[in-house]
Amino acid sequence: MQTIAIINYGMGNVHSVKKALQYVAPNDNVIVTNISTDIDNADRIVFPGQGSMDGSIKALEKFNLIDTIKLNSANKPFLGICVGLQLLFDHSEENQGTKGLSIISGKVVRFTNNNIKIPHMGWNVVKQVKNHYLWNNINDNSYFYSVHSYYVKENNSDIVFGKINYGIDFTAAIAKNNIFAVQFHPEKSKNDGLQLLTNFVNWKP
Repeated sequence: MQTIAIINYGMGNVHSVKKALQYVAPNDNVIVTNISTDIDNADRIVFPGQGSMDGSIKALEKFNLIDTIKLNSANKPFLGICVGLQLLFDHSEENQGTKGLSIISGKVVRFTNNNIKIPHMGWNVVKQVKNHYLWNNINDNSYFYSVHSYYVKENNSDIVFGKINYGIDFTAAIAKNNIFAVQFHPEKSKNDGLQLLTNFVNWKP
C-alpha cells in the first residue's frame, strides 16, 4: 500500500480530489495534509489549487510548505492541478505581479482576447501534444473541465504535453521528470479524469 498526500493549504478543492483518488486507488492511503513530515513520508504528491496565485503563495508560506514542495517535486511522482500547475512557474501577472515557486521556467499570464468569456469555465478538448504515461487509455481530443482566468507560458516547449484552444492555443498539461501538471480539473472530468488519476497512481517515472 502506498500513501498519496494531497497538499492542503486552504486553496484547493481537496475533498473532491481525495474522493476521486480514493475511488481509483481504494487500497492506498490517501491523506489530506499541510504537515511537512506527512508530505515527506508520502509516496506520491498531489498539489491542487483554486483561487489566486498571491493567496496561494501566502498560504504556503503560512504553513511553511514552500521548501517541502520544492523538495518533494524533485524526487517523487508529483501531480499539479490548476493553480497547482501555475504555482510551479516563476511569476504570474495576477495581483500586479506574484512570484511563483520557480520549479518550472516560465510565467503565468491572463487571457486578453475580448471575444472570449473570462474565466475560461467548462468543458474543452485537450490535444495530446506528445505521448505520456498519464495519457494511457485516454483518447486524444478528450474533454476535460476547466475554471481559470490565467494560463502558463513556459520557456521550454519540450515540457508541453497537452494544449487547449480557447481563443488561443494554450498549454494545458506539462511534464518534466517526475512532475505532471494540468490546467484542468481531472477530479471534475468524469471517466477521463478518473483515468488520468489512475495513471498517476500507477506511474513510475
